[in-house]
Amino acid sequence: MRSAVTDFSNRLNRYYPVLHCLIIVSSLVLSATTPSFGDNRYSKSQPTISKTTGSAQDSTNALPNWLGEIKTRAEFDLLSRVYHRGRLQALPHAMFVIDRSSHNRVYFVNSRLYQFHKDFVNAMYLSLERGRAFLDNNHLRGDRRFLLGTIAYQATFDKFTFEFWEGDQLSGPLLAETIKALRSTFFAPLHFKPNSLAQEQAANELKKTTPNVLILTPGEIATNQQYQPLNLGVGIGQLRIIDRITEDTVIDRNQIVILKEVPIHLTPLSGLITTEPASPLSHVNLLARSWAIPNATIRNADALFKVLEGKYVRLEVGENGYTLEPANSREVAERNKQWVKRGDLITPGADVIFRRLTDLRLQRARDAVRFGAKSANLGEIINSRVPGLDVPAGYTIPFRYYVDFIRRNNLEERIAAAVEEERFVHDARYRKTKLSEIRRWIQEGNHDETFRRAVLEKTHRQYPGFGLFVRSSTNAEDLANFSGAGLYTTVPNVRNDDQLMDAIKTVWASIWNYEAYEARENFGMNHFGVYPAVLIQQGINADSAGVAITKDPYNPADRGAVFVNAKRGLGIKVVEGRRVAEQVLYHPESREIRVLTRSDEDSMLVFDERGGVKEVAVEKERRVLTDAFVRELALAALRIKRIFGARDQDIEWVYSRGRLYIVQSRPYIEGS
Repeated sequence: MRSAVTDFSNRLNRYYPVLHCLIIVSSLVLSATTPSFGDNRYSKSQPTISKTTGSAQDSTNALPNWLGEIKTRAEFDLLSRVYHRGRLQALPHAMFVIDRSSHNRVYFVNSRLYQFHKDFVNAMYLSLERGRAFLDNNHLRGDRRFLLGTIAYQATFDKFTFEFWEGDQLSGPLLAETIKALRSTFFAPLHFKPNSLAQEQAANELKKTTPNVLILTPGEIATNQQYQPLNLGVGIGQLRIIDRITEDTVIDRNQIVILKEVPIHLTPLSGLITTEPASPLSHVNLLARSWAIPNATIRNADALFKVLEGKYVRLEVGENGYTLEPANSREVAERNKQWVKRGDLITPGADVIFRRLTDLRLQRARDAVRFGAKSANLGEIINSRVPGLDVPAGYTIPFRYYVDFIRRNNLEERIAAAVEEERFVHDARYRKTKLSEIRRWIQEGNHDETFRRAVLEKTHRQYPGFGLFVRSSTNAEDLANFSGAGLYTTVPNVRNDDQLMDAIKTVWASIWNYEAYEARENFGMNHFGVYPAVLIQQGINADSAGVAITKDPYNPADRGAVFVNAKRGLGIKVVEGRRVAEQVLYHPESREIRVLTRSDEDSMLVFDERGGVKEVAVEKERRVLTDAFVRELALAALRIKRIFGARDQDIEWVYSRGRLYIVQSRPYIEGS
């Protein structure tokens, strides 16, 4: 007889067809638009800086990663990439980065090698900021470190333009800095192409005091162009018209959106239309390319297609024209069917029958279907019996007990009713509040007394007097294509029975964390196919802790390196990323240790005798890592990589009283 939870999972499949697996599509698109690293002409090996030319050449004399100045059209062509080759809209362009902290040093980026500015900045170790923080700090702030823009050749005008993303809050003084830096390093006159009204106003104000400022507006370039294809393709989705995206705007991946104002940030969707001429080089358009969705500029699209808003439509963007028309029911049904199939593939299966509380030493990687990959991978490391790989002892509560708990407390229908609300789907603030309410329901639930006795008996017998870490280990984390890092909750240094039983409920409840829900939704997982196991593990009061990755995350072409990220005390601060960690890069062949940053921490987290953790002061100048320990850790990391079939690993470690402990190993995913 099927359990209520199985019925619950099945009913969600009816309500929520799982959407595109964009990570797979993105990798295919990027591989099609980025030169192969096997081609020496486009090598990204670690550069050596030429003091005479300002260029960065790799050891194989391949194309430069960047140039400090561009003296000829041939040098521009060397670095530029072309979208829409062979079409009227063909646009050779190359990114530039101006480092304001280094006297406005200019980097003309080899845009065949790097898709985004942040990729280049990170690869060159200019900055360790990543993701949204990097974009916001360098596009929205007046005191930004970098000026990030693009130079393009406008063939119809025989002119070079430079531009910034539409959402860049560019001021007149910042524009003046850019013009001064580029004029001294670029061979031809440059016209500023403002991509927003605010940028145009800044340029006009600057022109009052600096008459030789050259401007070429998008309107002049478009010359009454009614249609501009930006990314060819076909999409089916619910049509939505948005005047302006704000922090509260929620876009469903099931939607085709008409935007009247282009933002910097955008979540995945099924198709994109802008109503005013848009730069093919904008961040949003680059995202659309990577997501392989149809994308175009159609003048007055908001008025033309207002009658279709809220309906399912089919958008086709072609070379010479487009169609936007109601989708028939067969097309929508077929699309939904394909998405459900994808969801079955990317929502991992789970054994919700097995109910034995199981020690880590009795687990192997294949047991992830019962205990989650975090727990099972640690069992695999223990059973490898490789010297130097110590794992703190522990045991795991399998998925089955979460199923029993939800059923015992009559939460299936309550949770289903909450997430099936129309407002829950489309209102982010409401969704966040409702998810908090779901977590509260779970925290207020009652444990089965037989289960409580079994957990406490095993804990008292095996771990008397120890502070314990109560950790999540779901079937929706530490996967080959979805890390889920930081999404679920860990409760550190649990000291008594009541704390332990409450911590188990906290971990179970954390599958309904807002960030976890949003990440799974974005990836296309079935939320009701996700189950939490609970790993109860002996706590280590760390002297230092951190992460080791068996490759250089900032320069993927640098094979064989081990990247180490560390802070003093417990590793919680490392994964939070709130302060600069100590970061080093180790090359096993040469045994070279390259220090990227030193920790700026003046405090660390340690165990509190009453349970939980507390913060204590430390000497800021003291190094976190010794050379000997870096080499020991790197060797351990490479051994773990071999255990998991030579797949690069993202490893969490703890160092205490001269001993290294491994507390997690998951597949390393680019960009995670």
